Amino acid sequence: MNTSNQKHLNRQNILNQGVALLMQQGYHGTGLKEILDAVQIPKGSFYNYFGSKENFAAETIAHYIEPYIVLLHGYLSEPEADALAALHRYINESIAELERTQFKGGCLLGNLMGELGDTSELCRIALHTSLSRYRDVWALGFSLAQSQGTIRTDKSAQEMADFWVNAWQGALLRMKVEQSVQPLRQCYHELLDDFFKA
Repeated sequence: MNTSNQKHLNRQNILNQGVALLMQQGYHGTGLKEILDAVQIPKGSFYNYFGSKENFAAETIAHYIEPYIVLLHGYLSEPEADALAALHRYINESIAELERTQFKGGCLLGNLMGELGDTSELCRIALHTSLSRYRDVWALGFSLAQSQGTIRTDKSAQEMADFWVNAWQGALLRMKVEQSVQPLRQCYHELLDDFFKA
């Protein structure tokens, strides 16, 4: 394996570990030594990749949201996809995964918004960008569903996507406190099965 590929793999491994550690312990609860020990790299290598712990957190945020965006976009891009059914499928799989992991973590974005949203400008921008990208995929889904006649058209797809992300983030926080997916199911059914429907 050439050096460039090895560096890319090392970087991905560090970011994957970063997601796990930040999800479990938060930014302030995760020490640099813990990150280095988890990925077994020297301190100097870490700084070569990220420059600082704050840069690392910002890149971890972007790394975390990417698979969710790719997955939902993939469902919506399937030939002759029913967009509303694709949104249902995505949420049902998300709820099943949260049940499987016994409500641990919730959403890294939601967790770090509370912890870093007003204390780190770099992380605030990374959080805003990641949330906007996630919201935009939902807006695409709502727009496709509107064109298919399954979602109301008196509100814009963007407005509904903003509302969805806001409600879902709140439901995820309540899930953690209540140790139950009931807040998620309520959010899901009240919005996708009722308020947003045509």
